[in-house]
Amino acid sequence: MPTKPDYTAVLEVAAQAGHILLENGAEISRVEDIMDRIATHYGVSSGSFFVLSNGIFTTGQPEKVRIGGGQASTYANVEFIPLKGIQLSKVTAVNRLSYDIAAGGVSLEEARERLDRIRSAAPKPFWEQMAGSAFGAAGFCAVFGGGFMDCAAAFVVGLLLHVFSNLLSARFLSKIVGGVCNALLATLLCILSWRIGFGASLANIIIGAIMPLIPGVPFVNGVRDLANSDYLAGITRLTDAMLGFFCIALGVSLAFLLDGWVSGGMIELKGVTLNPETASYLWQGIAAFVGTVAFAVLFGVDRAQYLWTGVAGCAGWVLYLVLIRMAGMSPAASTAISALVVCIMSRLAAVPTRCPAQVFLLCGIFPLVPGAGIFWFTYYLTAASFGAALHSGFAAATAAIAIVLGIILAMELPQRLFSRRKGVH
Repeated sequence: MPTKPDYTAVLEVAAQAGHILLENGAEISRVEDIMDRIATHYGVSSGSFFVLSNGIFTTGQPEKVRIGGGQASTYANVEFIPLKGIQLSKVTAVNRLSYDIAAGGVSLEEARERLDRIRSAAPKPFWEQMAGSAFGAAGFCAVFGGGFMDCAAAFVVGLLLHVFSNLLSARFLSKIVGGVCNALLATLLCILSWRIGFGASLANIIIGAIMPLIPGVPFVNGVRDLANSDYLAGITRLTDAMLGFFCIALGVSLAFLLDGWVSGGMIELKGVTLNPETASYLWQGIAAFVGTVAFAVLFGVDRAQYLWTGVAGCAGWVLYLVLIRMAGMSPAASTAISALVVCIMSRLAAVPTRCPAQVFLLCGIFPLVPGAGIFWFTYYLTAASFGAALHSGFAAATAAIAIVLGIILAMELPQRLFSRRKGVH
């Protein structure tokens, strides 16, 4: 008979799987579930993992202690795991590995080797990430009302922003300072583009350009953690998301103040404008699809899942427009229903692709994120139009709450409606 694996080695493998998941953007419940699945399969008592948003505490003991003298032996390990970069392909790979282990087809040493390969896998090529940032900025510029020339300007700014963010900001600046500088540079480039006549709607160019900076991962994961009653992790991640929004707002505000100081007056914007060039359902659907796939690239999603993510984002946004334009529903109600549908589609897509629903939800929800509301709140606040700022801020907060409600309602649906196999969610 094969010998039972050493339980210390088992917990090390489980901890390694959790480390990969947490540092690449997995939600807390998934990390705990997969670590428990691995440990339990190899004979280590479950209920021995405590996962926070940036750390894992692992303890355990064998199911049957067979150590000389009858003395029990235990294992304990604490790891600090900062979120360095999102690579959802690694989350998918570890998720699939855990089910292969549970099916009994993977030895402990094979599991360790596969985890080593997953962890050392190279990220997306730099050119592909640049294209993702550029097309994401252009796509969401159209989603929020920009014309073709505005999209072209946002495309260029999104490309330059990614170069700055990866080569300078991420390497030499802290998270907060880097976030402010990224938004500052993006806004200044948009203003420069607009002043030389490259683009007609400055607001829409800026909104598109800053969308790659939106902290969608901590926001969505925070919501899912709250839905799973993990309030500590949920509040922590939502706080991280709010900090990201604050950095964007501060960077945009500083850019307008700097431009006003140089030019002798702050640029006066006239509010939301919708260019008829891209206002049709067809162009809006295409723009949402392109923008969503672009974020799939930035988040390191496997190329095989690009189509699914794009369809989820496109369907959610077109549904939102139909509810607004044809059904006459309020923006908040339309956002909640659309978020509900995107989340349900993500859970459905998780079954045939053997991917976590999170992969599709993180990308597909982006067209509904109130990026325009955040921009207008910042602009009006900088321009000392406090009444308009309050209105825009309230609209953005309402949209965010609507997204939260839509996701929570969708996650409350029983898993048996989507798959008979437990855990694919």
